[in-house]
Amino acid sequence: MRVSEFDYALPPERIAQHPAPRRDASRLLRLDAGGRVHDLRFADFPALLRPGDALVVNDTRVIKARLSGRKSTGGALEIFIERIVGPREALVLIRASHPPQPGSEISIGNAAARIAQRVDDLYRVQFAEDVEALLERHGAVPLPPYITHAPADDDAERYQTVYAAQPGAVAAPTAGLHFDDAMLEGIRRQGVPVEKITLHVGAGTFQPVRVDEVQKHRMHKERYSISNQTYRALAGKQVVAVGTTSLRALETAALTGKLEGETDLFVYPGF
Repeated sequence: MRVSEFDYALPPERIAQHPAPRRDASRLLRLDAGGRVHDLRFADFPALLRPGDALVVNDTRVIKARLSGRKSTGGALEIFIERIVGPREALVLIRASHPPQPGSEISIGNAAARIAQRVDDLYRVQFAEDVEALLERHGAVPLPPYITHAPADDDAERYQTVYAAQPGAVAAPTAGLHFDDAMLEGIRRQGVPVEKITLHVGAGTFQPVRVDEVQKHRMHKERYSISNQTYRALAGKQVVAVGTTSLRALETAALTGKLEGETDLFVYPGF
């Protein structure tokens, strides 16, 4: 299976640079069981649910994962936190004109850090203070690369789902951005439970596929967690997974029997 089989023309003017005023005002494309396509609004979504369904959402919360820094030589670099692995340690992507070498020192504002080692296309970085405190002080919301404006104050609110609760993602589970509290409450009143799982979206979501054959692409690992209570609540239900992150967590649990851990599951045609 070739990556080129998935190519299509996407005019730049069709990429929305700002969200609709209302979360549920976005458009919704429905493909029904008969292969027919319906052009809807997201506000129509609850009408597509039926008794016996269960809606599963990802309650991860986006952290301020993008940092600007400098090498000891003075050169600028951009740090993108992929995963916090300890109070003062993280796996990161680094963009710089010349990649820093293991053992070299870098600075973020007035905070120091050290490149500990290279791990494939990531770096293990040791910070002089707690990573979460550093991100809160110097970090920026990591908007997707197809959003061209600099992060603004309203992005910090709109680039989170209304049910975001567990900090750890470096990108939003975007399919969930269209729900508001009123819609979720209405879905529950229909008798459709809304169950929460957690998968912390990693920087791999921004990485291009660099191979010609789909099967050779390797996903970055992402941490997930599903409670026993949620897993039991889904028994016998038709599961409606909101987005690929919810889907990957559920499928990984089904394949491995593990309700928490890391997943590098890649879902493509034939799965």
